[in-house]
Amino acid sequence: MRNPVDVLIRRVDPEVPLPAYGHPGDAGADLVTTEAAELAPGERAVLPTGVSIALPEGYAAFVHPRSGLAARLGVGMVNAPGTVDAGYRGEIKVIVVNLDPRDSVRFERFDRIAQLVVQQVEKVRFHEVAELPGSARGEGGFGSTGGHSAVGGWTGGNQYAAVVSDREGQ
Repeated sequence: MRNPVDVLIRRVDPEVPLPAYGHPGDAGADLVTTEAAELAPGERAVLPTGVSIALPEGYAAFVHPRSGLAARLGVGMVNAPGTVDAGYRGEIKVIVVNLDPRDSVRFERFDRIAQLVVQQVEKVRFHEVAELPGSARGEGGFGSTGGHSAVGGWTGGNQYAAVVSDREGQ
């Protein structure tokens, strides 16, 4: 097991709890909101977390949605995952959206709204070439590896019938 990475953190809101892991082995530490908010169906908001961090060079933090909020309330993140670069020192904020078509969702101060995952990231050097080497996939893009079949002439997305027929074919 590797040693934990030391990350400096500053409370923008002095009462906010520090990000914490809910269970041993969790990849993401919980982030909370410092402001109450109500989102109507389809509405989005930028919620503050009350913390800012200083990551070591070579690391980035990624703000992921909480699966429980998605499953129970239809809450997602517009730019999931959000990226916190090592050089950013401002408050971490989360762009949430209410995807439920009927019900509003309410957040109270200190409700858990996202997870923060810190990862080591590689720097790369880009080398421009006239042609890229071949691969098994080639230029196949969205959906090119399968998973969904065409339904009624429509070839993209996540239609239920396509998922059922794909499962039956496995």
